[in-house]
Amino acid sequence: MKEKAKLLEIIAGRNRGLLSSEADKVRVLTAVEQLEDHNPTSNPVSAKDLLDGNWRLLYTTSRGILGLDRIPLLQLGQIYQYIRVNEAKLYNIAEIVGVPFLEGIVSVAAQFEPVSDRRVNVKFERSIIGLQRLIGYRTPEQLIQEIENGKKFLPLDISLENREQQGWLEITYLDHDLRIGRGNEGSIFILAKEKS
Repeated sequence: MKEKAKLLEIIAGRNRGLLSSEADKVRVLTAVEQLEDHNPTSNPVSAKDLLDGNWRLLYTTSRGILGLDRIPLLQLGQIYQYIRVNEAKLYNIAEIVGVPFLEGIVSVAAQFEPVSDRRVNVKFERSIIGLQRLIGYRTPEQLIQEIENGKKFLPLDISLENREQQGWLEITYLDHDLRIGRGNEGSIFILAKEKS
């Protein structure tokens, strides 16, 4: 599909949005809107086989995510979102890289609830921030398994269950290897599905 190829070409070399100028952002938004008009999945929230899985962030306008790159001497590494549809859970994992032995991890675990064909409400439950070596981080899958097993991580493992940490995400495009979402703060998220 030419709209999909055009979007991927525009975001290439933009380092997930970190290197995007205002003109780039306008071009990306236009390409996103054109691709959304050709969404092959009319009911993305119910397309469990497509939605479920491990996703890697290609591009975002989220200030919260892109702000992780402002830590002195460190850079934003890969960013993942793991969706477990049957459990209505999602895990966001951002790797922080740069100085050897100071590589970090920022992770959030959340529950989601479908509220329409395209939208889910998200309730954040737990936030984990720490050095990869200190918490024993090796892979996103291993971290998720340890979270699900109830492991506590140092130095920061914060329960968000009693807080009003909520948002929503609307899935505006979904196919076998690409997902576009729009968040409650106006952010756009473009993700590629990782091969199993």
